[in-house]
Amino acid sequence: MLQGKRILLGVTGSIAAYKAAMLIRLLVKAGAEVKVVLTPSAKDFITPVTLSTLSKNPVLSDFIKDASGQWNNHVELGLWADVLVIAPASANTLAKMATGICDNLLLAVYLSARCPVVVAPAMDLDMLQHPSTQSNFEKLKSFGIQLIDPTHGELASGLIGTGRMAEPEDIMRWLESFFSSKKKLTGKKAVVTAGPTYEAIDPVRFIGNHSSGKMGFAIAEALASEGADVELITGPTHLHTNYPGISVKKVISAEEMFNAVTQVFPQADITVLAAAVADYKPVTRADQKIKKKADTLTLELTKTHDIAATLGKQKNNGQFIVGFALETENEQANALKKLESKNFDLIVLNSLNDPGAGFGYDTNKITLIDRQQRVEEFETKDKHAVARDIVHAIIDRLNA
Repeated sequence: MLQGKRILLGVTGSIAAYKAAMLIRLLVKAGAEVKVVLTPSAKDFITPVTLSTLSKNPVLSDFIKDASGQWNNHVELGLWADVLVIAPASANTLAKMATGICDNLLLAVYLSARCPVVVAPAMDLDMLQHPSTQSNFEKLKSFGIQLIDPTHGELASGLIGTGRMAEPEDIMRWLESFFSSKKKLTGKKAVVTAGPTYEAIDPVRFIGNHSSGKMGFAIAEALASEGADVELITGPTHLHTNYPGISVKKVISAEEMFNAVTQVFPQADITVLAAAVADYKPVTRADQKIKKKADTLTLELTKTHDIAATLGKQKNNGQFIVGFALETENEQANALKKLESKNFDLIVLNSLNDPGAGFGYDTNKITLIDRQQRVEEFETKDKHAVARDIVHAIIDRLNA
């Protein structure tokens, strides 16, 4: 898949720069032509001679080649490449890319590149989670830049968390998929639900839950990356996506989500129910804010529409439904029972007993169970990596 492809690799100042050597070796072995651009600080972590030897091309870092005054043409480099891969991409470089700062050769290449750009971030977990970094990610995505998500594990600081650069083998698989002539879900229509629902008590208060929507958004993007046309129906959340192939519909209540999902479900090949929909809602909604008077307040609740059960009954041959089960006890038994009662094809089990899983985290730990009662357990991963695991499982079962 990579034979003859022209890969321009940008390496920034990060301890993960050592992985660039293995990545270059794998790319060259796969038949790709590789050129490398280093930021000045990257040379503190890995030497140009190492990367030039492996890539079989001179490594570029400065605008001026030598004392003769000849220059490295950043525009020409951007036109040459089939793809620009920045790995590792430090927080500093990502911030500069997001704001258009151009103070080194790699950034000049990036700003003039007409080819697709992909970044593999590497940084400590607190740097990754900082609002400014997250904002930069969203801005870069809006530019069409694709991210190969960092992974979970031991970091250079000695802390355990998400921030490790994806392994060279994972980046290779990403590139092979990128250059694939036909993505595996091209022509498929998918519906994904995400986030919580809010059930109004009065104009001010509501019944809700802690779902952030991160898992559903990640699944929608993973499906779209495989060529699916995705309808993302999301409850209240601060998240947004500009990923190509995704249409977003925002709802608030379980009733609104039910109506939105049942409207598009008949045309869906794949439906992933990742939203945390309220099971109950107030029987009546007060028109005015309820004043604090008595020591106690009794609310009468009634069941909301069971979206999963409704879709399970309506499902036709060829439609594939994925459900979620968040459990605290008898996890697999309860998940299997839900799989059968809702007529799911695959269920994603989360246990609140697992560290780093459940609402609010950037990571998740899942177990997949299908109609044949096959059980597949996964380690704790970033939610985007978890989403890819789920989508790969869908593809495998559709092909079967």
